[in-house]
Amino acid sequence: MRHCTFMVLHVLALLAIVLYAAAAAGLARPLLGGGQPLNKTALLLAGGAVLIHAGNLLGMHRGALDLHFFAALSLVACVVSAMTLLVNLSRPVAALGVVVFPLTALLLGLDSFLAPPTLPQPMDWQIKLHVTVALLAFSVLSIATVLAILLALQERALRHRQFGPWLRALPPLTLTETLLFQLIGAGFALLTLTLLTGILFVADLFGQHLVHKTVLSIVAWLIFGALLYGRWRHGWRGRRAVNLTLIGMAMLLLAFFGSKLVLELILHRKT
Repeated sequence: MRHCTFMVLHVLALLAIVLYAAAAAGLARPLLGGGQPLNKTALLLAGGAVLIHAGNLLGMHRGALDLHFFAALSLVACVVSAMTLLVNLSRPVAALGVVVFPLTALLLGLDSFLAPPTLPQPMDWQIKLHVTVALLAFSVLSIATVLAILLALQERALRHRQFGPWLRALPPLTLTETLLFQLIGAGFALLTLTLLTGILFVADLFGQHLVHKTVLSIVAWLIFGALLYGRWRHGWRGRRAVNLTLIGMAMLLLAFFGSKLVLELILHRKT
């Protein structure tokens, strides 16, 4: 019975991977000058992939939050893909899906077929709330980071007058920049809630295995806060905004996954 369940989950994972890949291909078609846009079809395919991915996570990790390295990566990727769909509903940015959906497919494949089986650790509702808010903050800021990279490429192409199909598929530069700061603002608010819930609910926030996460998260919070203040007070934009976004996200990556990588995959300890 258990073997059959794993077989079903593997089939679902493969189906989600195929749908993610098909969605990315549909979005990339006009970017590469291959014909008419397939945005609506691609987003429908991606929506199906996200639903199957979420169901696969629930089945594989027994309906609980599993924060081991590969499981956490797959979970974050699923949430980022879902948010990418929401962003495209309000302000279509096809290039986001071209980057996000293949990466999500890769992380789902790693979790489903290569990662060792893990058991979710029991959590109180307070810790689940803290983790959920942190997951949302990381996901929103991840999308902002991808958008910052696209913004940098867009600015560079405009300076060098390289008007390719992918450039025409992006929103105007000012709208891309506006969307970037909207996402950073939302991510900063969620990151603030993450730190507050950590202070309220985590017993030893500066204890073993948590001190580096806390310090790096605070550094990221300061960076994104400084960026938003600079935008409001001094009109920061362009390369400065992109660089600070990338630095802030690097801090969060180290905080969320750097320690897990070292402790779980190198030192084989629990996090």
